[in-house]
Amino acid sequence: MKLILTQEVSGLGAAGDVVEVKDGYGRNYLIPRGLGIRWTRGGEKTIDSIKKARNARAVRDSDHAAEVKAKLEGQTYDVKVRSHDSGRLYGAVTIAEIADAITAAGGEVDKRTIIVDQPIKAMGAHTISVKVHDDVTASVKLNIQPA
Repeated sequence: MKLILTQEVSGLGAAGDVVEVKDGYGRNYLIPRGLGIRWTRGGEKTIDSIKKARNARAVRDSDHAAEVKAKLEGQTYDVKVRSHDSGRLYGAVTIAEIADAITAAGGEVDKRTIIVDQPIKAMGAHTISVKVHDDVTASVKLNIQPA
């Protein structure tokens, strides 16, 4: 089955790519979750619009990526989350909360580029990765605080 990916799928491709997948994977997983649409000849316009949107969001080149990396690594971002009186969190810190905290502090980050190795379930200082460009990854320092 040929599909046009609407979002990045790890191990498969980026948004706007035309991929060949098994029928069940496409029909039961990718299409219902909105990760892909069926490929048609008229889909070339869709591919162009998806790639144009992806390029607008993407970091332009490696020099700009280095600037963004330096800006992200240059400060510590405070993430305020709900917690118990004893300091334990009610759940793990989500990627959306991290993205909101970085954006509020003036950073440019898309939540799909944030990589958290292990779920953050405790207060204090933590380090995560942000994939700024294909070749550039920034180490970002977070300070988890009670809301």
